[in-house]
This record gives sequence, C-alpha cells and structure tokens, in this order.
Amino acid sequence: MIVVIAVTLIVFFILHLLPGGPARALLGPRASASQVHAFIVANGYDRPIFVQYWRYIVNLTHGNLGFSYHYNETVVALLKQNLPKSAILVGIATTIALCIALPLGLLQAQHRNQIGDHVVTTVALAGYSMPTFWLGVLLIEAFAISLHWLPPEAPQGQTVSAILSQPKALVLPVATLTIVTTALFSRFMRSSAVEALVQDYVRTARAEGVSPRRILWEHVFRNSVLPIITLAGINIPGIIGGALLVEVVFNFPGMGLLFWNAASVHDYPVLMGFTIVIGVATVLGNLLADILYAVADPRVRY
Repeated sequence: MIVVIAVTLIVFFILHLLPGGPARALLGPRASASQVHAFIVANGYDRPIFVQYWRYIVNLTHGNLGFSYHYNETVVALLKQNLPKSAILVGIATTIALCIALPLGLLQAQHRNQIGDHVVTTVALAGYSMPTFWLGVLLIEAFAISLHWLPPEAPQGQTVSAILSQPKALVLPVATLTIVTTALFSRFMRSSAVEALVQDYVRTARAEGVSPRRILWEHVFRNSVLPIITLAGINIPGIIGGALLVEVVFNFPGMGLLFWNAASVHDYPVLMGFTIVIGVATVLGNLLADILYAVADPRVRY
C-alpha cells in the first residue's frame, strides 16, 4: 500500500507540472479564457496542488478514481472495460513465453558453448534488445503487408469474448510480446541452469548413475527455475509497459491504448488510474513471486 501511495504521489505532481493542462486539451485552442477558467474551477484545478492530491486520495479510498473528460465516463468503468482485455494479451504472451523459454534455456545450458547454443543466444539477445514497437512494425510488414497471412490490426471489441473470437487478429500482437518476453526469460534460465549444473548435488547424482535426462529435469530444472519465479514477478509491470506499445502499434483496445490516448489529451484521471494499476501490479507481482518461491523451494518458509 505504501508503494502505491508513493507512486500516486510522484506521478500526481509530475502530471500537474506538465505544460498545457486538461482544460486547454479538452476544450481546444479556440476556447476562451472564461471557458478555460470555468473548467478549472469546476474541476478543482484552481486549488493548491496538495489540496488536490488529498482530495484525490480521499476519493481513492472510496473507490472513486475520478471522471474522464475525454471519454465522458468514470475511470473505474474504463478500467473494468479495458483491463481484462490487456490481461488476456499479457497472460497469453507470458504463458507462451514461459513454456518456450524455460525448456529452451535448460537445453541451452545442457549443450552450452555449442553451435546451437550460440545461435539461440544471439537470437535471444537480438530479440531482447529490439524495441517492442519496432518488432511489431516488422511483423506487420512481413506477415500482414508482404505475405497477407494475418491482419495488421488487433481484434476490435468491447469484451474479452469479442477479442477471443478473432484469434487470427490476435496472433501478431501476442507474437510481438511473446518474442521479447521469451528472449528475456531464456537468457536468465540458461545462466541459472549453467550454474546449477556444476553444483555438488549434480555431481553426486551423476556418480550414483542417475540418467542425464532425469538429472536435468528433476534436479537442475527445479533449482534453476527459482530465479525465474522472482524475475517473472518483478517483470510483470515491465511486461505491461511493453504491452502498452504493442497495443498502440496494433490498435489493441486495452489499457495501453487507453493510456496513450489519455496522455495525448492530458486526461489526468485516466493517467492516474493507469498508474495505480501499474503500482498494484508491482506489489502483487512481488507478493506472488514470494509465494511461488516458497512453494518451489521447501527451504523457504514464511
């Protein structure tokens, strides 16, 4: 809770230091000074900034995140509408990435310093280093424009079922986020597995005649996956941040596109609502990582 409050405090003050303001962004450049002043007074922007922040926190404790000037809806309604769709995008991409990255990193460690290991490491480094939006543009150019295999735009719909009813349009945005996430997790999994392979318990298992396959999956994998659990929990906000760019590139109707549009018109309540989601995701990600770490490692107790 302290982390979330600290995030809201910092972002609230930064947003209100930006040039322009919601009045001019919403009413347009032709709005008169009296119209701008009336908007500022009606929404409490004429009060001291600390008073505005305290008012925001009080409303937040009552579940009121404010009202969006641009969308003419409450921020809570916008979050309820868009958050599940972003969760589907991030959830599918992260699940696929983990299913690929964990065994891939383990096999790389087993065959380390061979040609296949070097090739996969190079590809993973390129995927991890490439900006998410640029990768998305390349995939659109290759599979939508050149080959005409997939649509260039993400599924369009107001509900999760509408998004899932267009699986073909979901391929490119999911693939973009999956490639970047896989590259990150596979690199860490390889490093962790290489370290585990030289431990005493592995040497002991080999001396006892345990098969290499069993050593790899029953001993090395379980100990190597522990850092990945922590990384996955900590990286949840980062994945959401990457999803923001993916949603903008593919026009995916989720939280990222909502944030982008709100930022372009200085819609402060929506920007703050997105910030709170990121803050809560950070806290829950760390908490989930701690719980899963305890489940995976019997030596850890809480």
